[in-house]
Amino acid sequence: MDALLVAAGASVGAPVRYVSGHYLDGRLPLGTLLVNVAGAFLLGLFTSLALDGHQMALLGTGFCGALTTYSALAVKSVELGRRTGTAYAVGTVLLALAAAQLGFVLAS
Repeated sequence: MDALLVAAGASVGAPVRYVSGHYLDGRLPLGTLLVNVAGAFLLGLFTSLALDGHQMALLGTGFCGALTTYSALAVKSVELGRRTGTAYAVGTVLLALAAAQLGFVLAS
């Protein structure tokens, strides 16, 4: 059952990630940044709400897991070059951590 819920959540999260990257990534990968920060915020929110196993499979693992993208973060960081790419990677991680904390606090 959980595997189907993860797949259902991913079937929504992955297209949102694709469309965001396709339309918002340009010289700077803002779409990739947006989905990673938004996904971290939502995961913090869902964690604070103490969703049950099925809800977390659907929303946390499925939707947020497919929405966020470490591989694209890594590729975009390399494509940006050493300085800009490093700043982008570090900035993304810091913003995502802050967003997760904000989501957690808001739902508490």
